[in-house]
Amino acid sequence: MILSTFCFTFPDYQLVPMLEEYAHLLGIPVSSKVPFSGLEEITRSHLITRALHLKKSEIEDHWVKKGGLFGLPSDFLIKEAIAFAQAGSVDAFEAIFVLLIYGLALFPNIDDFVDVNAIRILLIGNLVPTLMGDMYFSLHLRNSKGGGTIVCRIPLLYKWFILHLPQTPAFMENKQCLRLEIIDCCGEFSNVPLIGRQGGINYNPTLARRKHGFTLRDKPNNTLLESLFYQEGKDPQRLKQKIVHAWHNVHRKGKSELGLGNCVPLEAYTLWVKKRALELKMPYPCERPMSMVVVEPLTFPNQDVEKLEDALAKMKQEKDMCEKTFPCFKPKA
Repeated sequence: MILSTFCFTFPDYQLVPMLEEYAHLLGIPVSSKVPFSGLEEITRSHLITRALHLKKSEIEDHWVKKGGLFGLPSDFLIKEAIAFAQAGSVDAFEAIFVLLIYGLALFPNIDDFVDVNAIRILLIGNLVPTLMGDMYFSLHLRNSKGGGTIVCRIPLLYKWFILHLPQTPAFMENKQCLRLEIIDCCGEFSNVPLIGRQGGINYNPTLARRKHGFTLRDKPNNTLLESLFYQEGKDPQRLKQKIVHAWHNVHRKGKSELGLGNCVPLEAYTLWVKKRALELKMPYPCERPMSMVVVEPLTFPNQDVEKLEDALAKMKQEKDMCEKTFPCFKPKA
């Protein structure tokens, strides 16, 4: 399994994590709001106090800088959460508890510290694109460097993989994961651009069509496979600003636009995937891919046809003779 074109490539198909699938696994829909980019205005203390039900002075007293980012120590937040729980302040407890999940589990940076980026992501209210941006970025970066630690939510990625194991006939449409419509592209981009905390990347929904039960008749258009990648602080093309602008204009496709529901691709597509698998030097043999084969009508040699006609004529003669000899067996009109 090799990550290429920002997807998992196998001998005759690709698997592509999609926003809708992660949203399904998390039980959190993809919001129409522009996701986290790091370009947001400096988070005001009054917004944090309002969201966390804390006093402004409490936030300012514990607002410290670690690893180049401001934030709040987790022990302070845990202490406040316990106090709210004991006082029966459910809303306040849940607000701080959710922030701890964001800062320590979903978007960790420094141990025992919830940085300002996690707070921003919480306040924006559209975490799924950022989670996927972190995942794609980390996988691609480590793959391009030939190894290293993958920094993303591995249990979530593992659960996504489990969804696509062939427990039933392969590539059956997963109605639970695929909504009636998917995000197909954003703004000027021909695919879906994402911004993680360390940089930007994109994924190509076209490559995911087969796994959701839609026909792929030919190799994807190269325009749809255009990729983007940048690291934070190394963005000479100003891709981050372009991605933010693109998320103001999200294009979606429903099942009617995605085409016929047929999970078996045509040979042109499987040949393209097989060629890519060979180029990527897959560590296992490439078996002949399954493809839709047009069956030609059966034809018989003239000699066989003549034999069949003679046999039918002989059977008709025997039938007529039987009816003359035994009239009682003659069928009634």
